[in-house]
Amino acid sequence: MQFVVRAYYKFVEVTDGEALRDQIFEVADANGLKGIVLIAPEGINSTISGTPEGIAAYWSFLTADSRFADIEFKDSAHEEVPFQKLKVKFKKEIITMRNPLANPGEMVGRYVEPKDWNDLISDPDVMVLDTRNVYEYIEGTFKGAVDPRLVSFGEFPEWVEKNLDPSKNKKVAMFCTGGIRCEKTTAFMLAKGFEEVYHLKGGILKYLEEVPEEESLWEGGCFIFDNRDCLVTGLKPVPRQYDQDEIVDQLLAGTLP
Repeated sequence: MQFVVRAYYKFVEVTDGEALRDQIFEVADANGLKGIVLIAPEGINSTISGTPEGIAAYWSFLTADSRFADIEFKDSAHEEVPFQKLKVKFKKEIITMRNPLANPGEMVGRYVEPKDWNDLISDPDVMVLDTRNVYEYIEGTFKGAVDPRLVSFGEFPEWVEKNLDPSKNKKVAMFCTGGIRCEKTTAFMLAKGFEEVYHLKGGILKYLEEVPEEESLWEGGCFIFDNRDCLVTGLKPVPRQYDQDEIVDQLLAGTLP
């Protein structure tokens, strides 16, 4: 049997977060779904999995809410549910950066469709920046991408302050797994005075889904936070090549190549 794995997010004002959390848990649980749903005053961020019928029932409930009626999603298929349980949490942020300048509600970078991404990152005047954590980068990234060597996403603003300059880094193209981290990183970069800031629409997952392997500039596997480990072209799961904790330990010890 093929199960659906659905990833989605949206930045939108949520004033009833705790009540919404309880409603989502009730509906998702009743339909046998597993995964994680994060709710915050700034929006919703989730990856869930279940039968096609279960996902469809849950989606009808979610999109009946006008705030989420137009929410976009990315689906992939898997032979088993890649999560052990269902978690629905109310938090301060749906993706934690802890920086008020990172406000996607005010502005974000220019979206680039997967079909146009290769041309952009092949431009020698464009700095290609991986906004993910170091252990994700090690598993796979785009050819020529810069690794900020982050242990956690919240370190990104400090890295930018120390390493980038709007007067020198004129064009910056950023990417992440599904697109959500780039909503905040591009907002932060624009707020800091960077003028030409781009991000891959739909993230690496959309690129791997749409761009044929013979045209792909992606190298390695895309680290994901569930039992599928990593994904490659066509969103096919493959085992991880590295141990996440060992990579972090090497980075902190200064021994990571």
